[in-house]
Amino acid sequence: MLSRTAANLYWLSRYIERAENTARIIGTAARLSSLPSHYGGTTNEWESAVASTGSTDAFYRLYDTANRRNVIEFLAFSEENPSSIRNCFEVARSNARAVRTAITIEMWQTINDAWHDLHRTSNVPRSDDRLNDFLTWVQGVSLAFDGSAYRTMLRSDAYWFSRLGVHLERADSTARILDVKYHVLLPPSEPVGGSLDYFQWSAILRSVSALTSYHWVYKESLKPWLVADLLILRKEMPRSITNCYENVSVFLDRLSRDYGRQGPSQRMVREIFAKLQNTDIEIIFQDGLHEFVEDIIAQNNRMGATITEQYLI
Repeated sequence: MLSRTAANLYWLSRYIERAENTARIIGTAARLSSLPSHYGGTTNEWESAVASTGSTDAFYRLYDTANRRNVIEFLAFSEENPSSIRNCFEVARSNARAVRTAITIEMWQTINDAWHDLHRTSNVPRSDDRLNDFLTWVQGVSLAFDGSAYRTMLRSDAYWFSRLGVHLERADSTARILDVKYHVLLPPSEPVGGSLDYFQWSAILRSVSALTSYHWVYKESLKPWLVADLLILRKEMPRSITNCYENVSVFLDRLSRDYGRQGPSQRMVREIFAKLQNTDIEIIFQDGLHEFVEDIIAQNNRMGATITEQYLI
């Protein structure tokens, strides 16, 4: 496969996944901002939404205040934000057009129809119902695209590059959501384990579709260290960082077998996956959750750069 084709497939999947993750972040901010004032009211959930996407500097170059309208416009529709939902679908469709022969008809129809639909929806949803409908639609597009890829693509290098993009993007999003909750959302005056803390953790779990899974796994009330354990270390949780890296390791190994050689990306992913397998949540909290997650985000960026250098250029 040409490196350009591999790159198109990889980034196509990354941008579709990024659009879904951004929709989930917006939905979480909307739920938190609607909490009654006696649950805490002193924190800016919309500012935390921008921080979750790693685009705080870019946001404040365009806006003075992180309020509902500005944040939704920036994260969903702004052409000035490279990672807005609108731009994610734009870039994803461009990549899909470049590799029409490497993807299936169902995959192309999903992203092409979504692109056309989005261009007919350019205004910030003013009501909660319209916002919920829009965010549900974005997540539906991602699920349809992901399902089409899973059910219709040949299990070849095209599929492996596509899945690498999905799981690297998902690991980055989960890490950022965890870090923002731990260091941005809860005001200094609020106690850990208080009502505001509880509802924020609940919203974070909902943002990654993991609230029900949490209760199935732990069978107790929400506790910060157990939420972190679920989202970092539990391999059975589809959006956990460990699950993402297990999948990245599998797909890189399959590429190495297809191409008859291994390289720095295979060695790096084994190192990261082994680190995740050989730690526990108590050690993570003792050393600092923020420091651990920051390290994971940095390693994830290096992982992406190594894959790019080995396969995509």
